[in-house]
Amino acid sequence: MAPADDAARRALLPAGLRDGLPPDAAQRAGVIERLIAVLGAHGYERVEPPLVEFEDSLLVPGSPGGPASGPEIFRLMDPLSQRMMGVRADMTIQVARIATTRLATRPRPLRLSYAGDVLRVKGTQLRPERQFAQVGVELIGAPSVAADVEVVRLAAEALGAIGVPELSIDLNAPPLVPALLAAFGIAGAPAAAVRAALDRKDADAVAASAGPAATALGGLLAATGPARAALMILTTLELPEAAQAQRARLAAVVSALLDSAPDLRLTVDPVENRGFEYHTGIGFTLFGRGVRGELGRGGRYLAGNGGGGEPATGFSLFMDTVLRAVPEPTPVSRIFLPHGTALDQARALRDGGWVTVAGLEPGGIPETEARRLGCSHAWRDGAIVEVETKS
Repeated sequence: MAPADDAARRALLPAGLRDGLPPDAAQRAGVIERLIAVLGAHGYERVEPPLVEFEDSLLVPGSPGGPASGPEIFRLMDPLSQRMMGVRADMTIQVARIATTRLATRPRPLRLSYAGDVLRVKGTQLRPERQFAQVGVELIGAPSVAADVEVVRLAAEALGAIGVPELSIDLNAPPLVPALLAAFGIAGAPAAAVRAALDRKDADAVAASAGPAATALGGLLAATGPARAALMILTTLELPEAAQAQRARLAAVVSALLDSAPDLRLTVDPVENRGFEYHTGIGFTLFGRGVRGELGRGGRYLAGNGGGGEPATGFSLFMDTVLRAVPEPTPVSRIFLPHGTALDQARALRDGGWVTVAGLEPGGIPETEARRLGCSHAWRDGAIVEVETKS
């Protein structure tokens, strides 16, 4: 095999995986640290779960992800314990495990933040990447409306801090439709047909398949849209008693957000369920105008073994999408320092905001070396000299 062919073969990566190269890798790291700083300023302490852990810890029924995430998990055998292990496909369940085991005696509410890569067996049409970073928070042991409001506002503040423009937040209540269908005795295949019609937002199909629940479900479909208008419709709907609590919770969160953060772009979709299967209360999805895919999502769930644990809420930001939404990074000012430049001088330049690139061999023209090494300036005869770049 020719050397060029061998190099090309070694550079080939599996579908959905890629190398992070300059300057993108530095931008990703910087954005993540800025996000973590915002979360930390709100009292969310950082935790770092392992990349790999025992498979059964990642597939707890009723927990975030749970068995439904099984097809997304890479599996391998631990040669030490002879037990199956999994590479995390999502970090929420890991943080919930930490909160309810190692931090079980810490006072509640417990605020935790995290950042790290996840790996999935396959990508999707909107997210072809199989490895990407997640940044997020979990608020454990707080069942109140105030907790729901806090995490939504925190997600908005964090994304605003890194320059995401025209953020919009879509709020939903995943348990609402199941409660309504159960109240009308709709289950099995008929319930699945109604669910599919709701996912398509097909009002005619809902009316034809929902039977006695058609009027209520049609009202929920009509309440999809901008938050203020949706709230007016929601609060006037006649719903079975079993569904009223979920409707009331959604209305309370929407009202609190409209009052406390009037500049947020809020929409409501009370029938949305896709991706929120394990959620036990308010959920939300984050979008940026003109950005393909979701910036992140969050919501309420139960943290603990088998879904019978503590009330919790939180969000995860998907950094592959977030990075498409943030402004391009400002180019750094790089200066070439000829071999033998005094260390104190180099340190003074770095203290002044320069990135210094030191020459390792004597000789050569500083401007020529600067241009070759991608520097915009060179240090020559005790002065900073701008380097003319080739057009």
